[in-house]
Amino acid sequence: MRHLRLPSGAELPVLGQGTWGMGERGGDRRTEVAALRHGLDLGLGLLDTAEMYGNGGAEEVVGEAISGRRDDAFLVSKVFPHNATRRGTVEACERTLRRLGTDHVDLYLLHWRGGTPLEETLEAFEGLRDSGKIGHYGVSNFDPDDMRELFATEAGRRVQTDQVLYNLTRRGVEFDLLPWCRQQRLPVMAYSPIEQGRLLNDTVLRDVAERHRVPAAQVAIAWVLHQEGVCAIPKAATVEHVEQNHAALGVRLGDEDLKALDAEFPAPRRATPLEIL
Repeated sequence: MRHLRLPSGAELPVLGQGTWGMGERGGDRRTEVAALRHGLDLGLGLLDTAEMYGNGGAEEVVGEAISGRRDDAFLVSKVFPHNATRRGTVEACERTLRRLGTDHVDLYLLHWRGGTPLEETLEAFEGLRDSGKIGHYGVSNFDPDDMRELFATEAGRRVQTDQVLYNLTRRGVEFDLLPWCRQQRLPVMAYSPIEQGRLLNDTVLRDVAERHRVPAAQVAIAWVLHQEGVCAIPKAATVEHVEQNHAALGVRLGDEDLKALDAEFPAPRRATPLEIL
């Protein structure tokens, strides 16, 4: 497993497990827990969740999956913007910890920007970090202007990541946000690296996959992991799917592959608004 180094010096796996959509149907819980635990067995220790997912249900699934093996996981969760006041952030984090069954999360993110002043949320993050309830903090769905505003504050410069939508069909961040984050040595966490499966029938992507004798999803994930300073958190709700995602670590895209994918999914030529799912 390759790792990315956070500005703090901590490391996280370049490939993790997303949980968006988990915890919504009780009948799926056993399968979801088994998938996450199998991912931990394979070294996919980066587990991403949020209080929004399944109204906390996804956090409960993660909590069951990490029971007895907390040290195997690098836990990421997120606070709703409408909870991101000074007091609300702390209370939301405490609810998250109860659902996860742990005394701390490794990385706590503001899910997207809302009406609460950034300084107020950052103050809450700092307090949570000082109390040991979170190891680090960061943001999600922040565009370049948001990041520059964030970094204009002392606490904002201690942000450890920006989690954004990034895949072959959503390359807008390459024009400005990704280069800026690289300049700051700030890792980018890519969610929906296979566009929730919508890009997998593309002919060019399938041609590249056939050359490598792997499923198209593995090529899509491998392309994201090929980008400097980027980790990926694809969701997999079954053991078989987890194994397929893990196998993407072994896919090495050559120049011919990258040129074909660039031609089919062109890089941006101008700044575009940050896309969100």
